[in-house]
Amino acid sequence: MSGENQNMDRKSLRTVTGKNADWDEIAKDCVCFANGNGGRLLFGIEDGEREPPTGQMVPPGLLEKLRKRIGELTVNVQVLPTLQRANNGGEYLELVVDRSTSVASTCDGHYYLRVGDSCQPVLGDDVLRLANERPGRPWEAMDSRVPRGLADSGKLMDFVTAIRASDRVKASVKEKEADELLTHYGLAEGETLTHLGVLLLGTTSQRRNLGTAPLVQAIKYDELGNKVNKWLWDDFTLSPVELVDAIWHGVQDFRESYEVAEGLYRRSVPAYDEKVVRELLVNALVHRPYTQQGDIYLNLYPDRLEVVNPGRLPLGVTPRNILHASRRRNEGLARVFHDLGLMEREGSGFDLMYDRLLSQGRPAPVPEEGTDWVKVTIQRRIVKPEVMRLVTAADERFQLTQRERITLGTLALSEGMTARELVALLELDNADALKPWVDRLLEFELVQCSGRTQGMRYFIKPTLLQAADLALTTSLKRIEPHRLQALVVEDLSRYPGSSSGAINRRIGTEIQYKTLKRALDALCQAGAIRYEGTGKGRKYWVAG
Repeated sequence: MSGENQNMDRKSLRTVTGKNADWDEIAKDCVCFANGNGGRLLFGIEDGEREPPTGQMVPPGLLEKLRKRIGELTVNVQVLPTLQRANNGGEYLELVVDRSTSVASTCDGHYYLRVGDSCQPVLGDDVLRLANERPGRPWEAMDSRVPRGLADSGKLMDFVTAIRASDRVKASVKEKEADELLTHYGLAEGETLTHLGVLLLGTTSQRRNLGTAPLVQAIKYDELGNKVNKWLWDDFTLSPVELVDAIWHGVQDFRESYEVAEGLYRRSVPAYDEKVVRELLVNALVHRPYTQQGDIYLNLYPDRLEVVNPGRLPLGVTPRNILHASRRRNEGLARVFHDLGLMEREGSGFDLMYDRLLSQGRPAPVPEEGTDWVKVTIQRRIVKPEVMRLVTAADERFQLTQRERITLGTLALSEGMTARELVALLELDNADALKPWVDRLLEFELVQCSGRTQGMRYFIKPTLLQAADLALTTSLKRIEPHRLQALVVEDLSRYPGSSSGAINRRIGTEIQYKTLKRALDALCQAGAIRYEGTGKGRKYWVAG
């Protein structure tokens, strides 16, 4: 039984039995699934477990009670509860929630949407977005009125060959005939191709008639912002699957390289990582709204690549949570890309880009969202080549996880970060969520820390930086408290009667104001300095 994801969740049997049954929470979860692509709730399996307790029995009448209560507490939600028995003999309930043909809500008018493995409220104008983005029948599944037999024979043969050669496809699927594969992947229904079928397997004219098949423009700019080259894929001859290869091989700049110093030698590194560029292209093609017209733009500048896609991010996904949130806009297209090995598993595309870029000493990708566009920017050059050696050596020795490589690369590119800063950059909920990202790095002594709680600062072990020749600018960010106090006393001996702000500006603004204020309070308490005034008007002198 697979883990919790966008289409499945597990609940204890206690959530639907006894006096403490949380029916409102169950109703909210059902609304989430109904407003997405449907899903399953498994009652009777505890968090972190794969099976129900051995010998567990579901109370008689619970199925009917569950169906009735969900009907009373929700609007436009259809469910089907069934009794299941696990291999260990324990019973549990499986509640299948259908995708709603209209917007689902709780009976008191609240709207929710499943994003990744969490349920998020939909508020204000986003309720209208939810209604507009969810036609009764997904765009992919709509009838194109193109007969099955008129699909492009070459594209169909290539598709069938690729599916049968994929190591991500079950043997039972590979055994299907070509016509059966069309139905299996939602490329055809009945006697005709769906929109998805035409998009992937149609002829040029059929794809053009869709009206929203992707068009791609790659534009190269010089240092002054002038256009110096342009590549177009606007004739509808290629499917989205074929476009990825065509763009990668068609834009020569993607495969350029340059040399970086590495000790006595020089090393040739690619201007752009192939996996990162391909992942950006796949994201642009798979997650774009196919109900909206608009070209995909690849803007190549001397120092960066921008990929601009029409439409906004899927509802519930923002630039601040894109590293963890997962919501597919085009489920069928994403499934085909995944099974063909062109796309990472659900929700891991941005993880891969963060990992690859930060491990190479490049900045993380920067996502932005406008009124009708989404842009992701990656840098062309490696900022600190030494980071690549550091992360590679650490990974070879300790077999780091993807999260740990991301954290190590992030800290190596900076002077160090506080827990609050790291939580914000990694798009986590709180400092406790940092544990799987930093705990083993601290244990292996790759990373060190100072301070407490959210003010705790994480930084790369200095000896590792020296070994990697990673020369970061020296600053006072990690200055020890007693040294900071001595610096304050020295400053006040030269500039008596100074405010805390003036002291901060003189000794270094990289020192956080709160850290300086703690040093001032400690010195006052020890009698080393004195003050006059209150609030912003307070001034300090050396005592004596």
